Amino acid sequence: MRIFTLAGLYMFNERITDYIQYLRFEKRYSPHTLLAYQKDLEQFNDYLSKEFSLTELKLITHFHIRGWLAGMKTDKQTARTVNRKISSINSYYKYLQKHGHTEKNPVRQLHTQRLPERLPVYMKEAETQHLLEEQQFEAGFKGFTDRMICELLYATGMRRNELLQLKERDIEWSLNQVRILGKGNKERLVPVSPVLLDSIRDYLQEKRNLEVHDDIFLLNLESGEPLYAGYIYRVVKTYMALSTTLKKKSPHVLRHTFATHLLNNGANIQAIKDLLGHSSLAATQVYTHNNIDKLKEIHRQNHPRG
Repeated sequence: MRIFTLAGLYMFNERITDYIQYLRFEKRYSPHTLLAYQKDLEQFNDYLSKEFSLTELKLITHFHIRGWLAGMKTDKQTARTVNRKISSINSYYKYLQKHGHTEKNPVRQLHTQRLPERLPVYMKEAETQHLLEEQQFEAGFKGFTDRMICELLYATGMRRNELLQLKERDIEWSLNQVRILGKGNKERLVPVSPVLLDSIRDYLQEKRNLEVHDDIFLLNLESGEPLYAGYIYRVVKTYMALSTTLKKKSPHVLRHTFATHLLNNGANIQAIKDLLGHSSLAATQVYTHNNIDKLKEIHRQNHPRG
């Protein structure tokens, strides 16, 4: 039986710092996600303090949370933003329950907002070919790094933060695969082509010729410093702009492109789920909508009564 340590007067914000450290070191969440969670929790705590002069944990109910969410709707916050904030509070309460700081989770009495269907944005195969095979990257080590960023994101479908964490030892040369550390500290293996492995070998050789270089992480800047999130985003946006007319240009578009091209060429949806590192098949099935749209277009163009 779990023994709750409720003798003391626990305040809502008392364990936020411990919780964020838990997400950082045990769940291995990205800095961006950690900041979002912390801001959500602090905003709710401020709301309780200002509107009700209340921050005592055991006195907070789902009515307080619902009032906070209602204010966001009035301020025209999107359903996606509201749902993220619900998720932030819910996860925090689960943490508090797990460590015996509260018996109840008032978020369980709330419902998430219905989201408008948003299909993944992806590049056409001809556009991807232009980006990776015809596009001229800057000469020298910087251009080599920029090319490797684009190639690795598309060839593996990894997230931006996963690329930042990719280490030299994660390349399994003899097995033609890359080990990726994903969300929740979960590892997955993604096969890559011998051609990409040759490019990585050449890159490592060039990296060793730098006056200063990083021996741990696979990619680094010309200065020898590790990559950072903003650099990856700018590189992808710059070179995608030269290869596609898509409005959205980001590392995640290359991840969507990886998954969509696999599906369009006959890959099993379960296999795509494993390659992407999704925790459930529901997150992967959104790509089937794009596949159906392609089939409709083929039908329209080729069927006599299309």
